Amino acid sequence: MKAAIVYESLYGNTHAIAEAIAQGLGGTAETQVIQVSDAGTREPPETDLLVVGGPTHIHGMSRQPMWELAVKDALEHPEKGLVPDSPTDGLNLRAWFASLDRTNGKAAAFDTRLEGNELLTGHASKGIAKQLRKNGFDVVAEPVSFLVDETNQLLPGELDRAREWGRTLGSALSSHS
Repeated sequence: MKAAIVYESLYGNTHAIAEAIAQGLGGTAETQVIQVSDAGTREPPETDLLVVGGPTHIHGMSRQPMWELAVKDALEHPEKGLVPDSPTDGLNLRAWFASLDRTNGKAAAFDTRLEGNELLTGHASKGIAKQLRKNGFDVVAEPVSFLVDETNQLLPGELDRAREWGRTLGSALSSHS
């Protein structure tokens, strides 16, 4: 079986989670991890499972102005140790979804978000799952959030939780084959 994880990452947290999910899927599926700006348009990668994730900004998927503010913040405050993981002029998840032709298949959604009350932080994963369904995918798992702290660092155990979620997705995928 084949799986692809398409992700958007601002400072590397979502990228790290995507890699951990791929490790979890590794025992079940040949998995590739693809930054959204490299995913191409019109059609998603040919897979048995497409997993899509991105950071949560202002309750949902990021927008271009957020990227620009984040890059400006990283440059003005190098002491934070934040280094943009993606170019600001690259394709983001919103643009990628808008470019896709209707398709089908199995999919799952995840995000990274600030630790805290969900009503205050929101979930990009819910919007990602909605876009996957809109594009004809069967979302096979509830959207999942992986948490960062106020200094934008993944909380302890989140990479392990992502690997476990990947194993769970792989088990679900193999039982439906």
